[in-house]
Amino acid sequence: MSGAARPKTEPRAWQRMLSGRRLDLLNPSPLDIELSDIAHGLARVARWNGQTNGDHAFSVAQHSLAVEAIFRRQNRCDAGECLMALLHDAPEYVIGDMISPFKAVVGGGYKTVEKRLEAAVHLRFGLPAATPASLKAKIKKADQVAAFFEATELAGFSHAEAVKFFGAPRGITLDMIEIAPVPAVEAQRRFCERFEALERERGPLAAAV
Repeated sequence: MSGAARPKTEPRAWQRMLSGRRLDLLNPSPLDIELSDIAHGLARVARWNGQTNGDHAFSVAQHSLAVEAIFRRQNRCDAGECLMALLHDAPEYVIGDMISPFKAVVGGGYKTVEKRLEAAVHLRFGLPAATPASLKAKIKKADQVAAFFEATELAGFSHAEAVKFFGAPRGITLDMIEIAPVPAVEAQRRFCERFEALERERGPLAAAV
């Protein structure tokens, strides 16, 4: 047996998607991003680590729909801005929904991968690679409102706890959004339909999908 050392192989940093795309997690290409993969993945990623009431997990796809609906009610916005709200958690179709306390432990590496994936998703659909800071703040505000209702209605938080962590929602009531957990295939369908509706509104500005 030869004493020569075996060449080291690089760890696999890509994932095979159901569309057939091979997505490089460290250097994602917009050409490897497909709506079908995003919708399929987000509809099967559970918010709150699955610790929610109901027969089905409350998926990131449903959360994204709620955030976009809240964002529309809170702001004067065009279809492109609404699309960025809908896609605000799109990287999670690959990296999952890591709860905030664990993100704090993991640190900057997670955010680096998340930002690269976000840029690839945005470029795939003809959006700015990075969400402008002012718009990002508005989407975050809508995200916090959605989290408040999810926390109190689904995840067992008291009203006081939810206010402490997410703030009290203003101008938005529970009947304005849909947070009853639905099967993954239904969440996937609704996400795709909303995406396609926004693409029609964008018209010639939208990239071909």
